[in-house]
Parts: sequence; structure tokens; C-alpha cells
Amino acid sequence: MNRNDTSSPLIDKKIIHAGTASANFAPDAKVKFHFTTQIVNEDSGDPKEIDDSRKFKEPVEILIGKKFKLEVWESAIQTMAVGEIAEFRVDRTLCLSYPVVAKTLRDAFSPNKPKRDEHSQATSHCCGAMSMAKGPNLGYDDLNHLAEHPSTLLFKIELLSVEPPRSYKKEPWQMDENEKLAALPKLKDEGNQFYKAKKISEAAHSYAQALGILEQLQLKEKPGDEEWTDLANRKIPFLLNYSQCQLLQGNYYDAIEQCSQVLLRDPRNVKALYRRGIAHIKVWNPEEAERDLRSAAEEDSTLVKTVSAELQKLEEMKKEKDKSDGTWLRQAFAPA
Repeated sequence: MNRNDTSSPLIDKKIIHAGTASANFAPDAKVKFHFTTQIVNEDSGDPKEIDDSRKFKEPVEILIGKKFKLEVWESAIQTMAVGEIAEFRVDRTLCLSYPVVAKTLRDAFSPNKPKRDEHSQATSHCCGAMSMAKGPNLGYDDLNHLAEHPSTLLFKIELLSVEPPRSYKKEPWQMDENEKLAALPKLKDEGNQFYKAKKISEAAHSYAQALGILEQLQLKEKPGDEEWTDLANRKIPFLLNYSQCQLLQGNYYDAIEQCSQVLLRDPRNVKALYRRGIAHIKVWNPEEAERDLRSAAEEDSTLVKTVSAELQKLEEMKKEKDKSDGTWLRQAFAPA
């Protein structure tokens, strides 16, 4: 089906509102659109709506030529103009992957996820073979049913925009392996610039994106192998920077977790020890805080004065807490 065709044996197109601008669907172009999905009753022809992207947090985006799981969407969209609204009646044989795609979109973008059915909850505790034997387990009644009973679907699509390749910043999921590796130093520099400008939330986002990329790349390697170890080590500076952002934002448990990841690979890392110690104070783990802070001072003598001051504050906090706890106990057990 090309841009001049309005129908094919398996896809029937109906233009509802003409578009305002032609589009160049070059490979890697980013397409942004809204859609609704209706199941067509083969007997009566009456459609039943099951999805509407306008209820999602944001429109749907796909990249042309990246083998989107629902290929018919990419084919249909390339017949449209920007601003066009069209309906596509699509034969069931081209919609077999829709239930999985819809689950992914709902899980990622729907603010109000439907209540999961008892069947899906029960099978979630079964082994893989048992779950498959009992049918699909997508977590949504209508998608489970559609997966078991494929149907002709009616898609109503509004094409919002088409951005040419290299005109937008790619998200990590849009990158290939080489692009992901090339993005790491850029994300580190971007995060550092945000941090210097005291834009802590933005800095944290940049560091988190880099960590996400490294974790995605690690999934392709065998734990313990040279490539996996190299990626694990490359995470350390991003974990340290991210932990500092979390400390400043008051996310102390997250900071503890990130510093702990660093210390698993580098037990003597001073920054991780010190920052974890400070975070332990904030969540009132005094023994852990003291241990980490003393270890940091042992590794770096320039921290002795700073650590001593923090430990003095910690002792004063302990005394104040003991005093407060004693007062509470006396009040609790005082005669009426």
C-alpha cells in the first residue's frame, strides 16, 4: 500500500481528515501519532474500542525502518500526510502482534491500568510451561482474549509529526550498540554541566540514562566475562555522580544503593564510602554510618577533619535521641 493507494486486499484505508503537509518517511525518521483501536465484530460488523492513545501520558513514537513489532502501523502511516486522520481496517492476519504491542504501550504510558484478571494473577505464579498451556498471560482480559482469538482491527490514526533523521536527540532504546557507546561521554559531560549549573534533577537524568545504556549492554554479555566486567567498571563514575544527585535531592536510600553497587566492585572507593555514610546518617543507621565514615577517613587522610566533624554531629544526635526516647518511656509508664 503506497501513498496513492487507499486500499489493499488486507488493508482498507478511509481518509477522515486530509493532512496539511507532505512527509518524508526516510529511514530513522521519527513519527509521532495518536491512535485508537477497535475490534471488528465479524458477524455484525460493529466495532468495539479497546485502546485510545489520547488517554496515555503522551503520543506514540516509532522510527521508520526499525522493524516495529506491528509492521502494519509503519506501512499505514507512510500513506499519510502530516495532520491527516485516517481509518485503517486491517485483516486479522496482520494484527497478530497487536496484543503484545498494546500491553507494552499500556504498561508504559497508561496512567490508569485496568485491573488484572484472576486468570492472569494465577498464571503469574505458574512455571512457564504451565502458563503457556493455560493461555496467554498479558495481564489484560481483552488482550488475552484477542491473542487467543485474533480479529480484524480498525485503527484510527492521526499523524502528528514526522521528524527527519538527525534532527532529534535519540533515546537510548532508539540507538544501536555503537551509538550507545558513543553517547556515554556526551551524557557524562551533559550531566556535569547540569550539576555545575545546580540543575540537579537534570543532571541525575543524564547520569541515569548512561547507567541504563550500560545495563542494556551488559545484558548481552556473560557475567564475569571481560566485556561484562569492562561495562561494570564503566558504571562506577556514573553511579558516584548519580548518588551525589540523590543525596542532594533527599533520596537517601537510592544513594545508599548506588554507593553499595560501587563498593561491590571497588571496596575502598572513598567517595562511595563517604556518601553512603552520610546517607546512613540521614536514614538513621548510626552504626553503618560510623563504619563507612571511618573507612573513608582511613583511605583518604584529607578527610579526617571532615569525618571527625560528622562523627561529632552523629554523637550529638545519638545523645539527643537517647534523651528523647527516655522522655517518651517515662511518660509512657508514668502512673495515671
